[in-house]
Amino acid sequence: QVQLVESGGGSVQAGASLTLSCAVSGGSFNNYDMGWVRQAPGKERDFVAHINWSRGTKFYVDSEKGRFTVSRDDTKNTLFLQMSDLKPEDTAVYYCAAGQTPVRLGQVSDYQFWGQGTQVTVSS
Repeated sequence: QVQLVESGGGSVQAGASLTLSCAVSGGSFNNYDMGWVRQAPGKERDFVAHINWSRGTKFYVDSEKGRFTVSRDDTKNTLFLQMSDLKPEDTAVYYCAAGQTPVRLGQVSDYQFWGQGTQVTVSS
């Protein structure tokens, strides 16, 4: 059973940076696509970033290109989301997600496994 545990959220001022981590366990992930998804209060879950675990290929939602960077350390089975120049509109619960390859890019419903989420709050 795939298990995902996020950490690294917090409350920051606009313009700050944060790095979220996701500890991944439960088997080999060479056939998995991993993603970060966020959910703002009162809104649906939105795709943020995607990485293929074995190839390392990445994909981002257009609005976050240049500010967010997704990466993984396969020696530590950890997924990361580096966020810079944070804005109040980035405030959300951020989820780590996994799905068997191929996950359609940007399709939140294709991810089969989810972490519990970590809160990111950005104040102006």
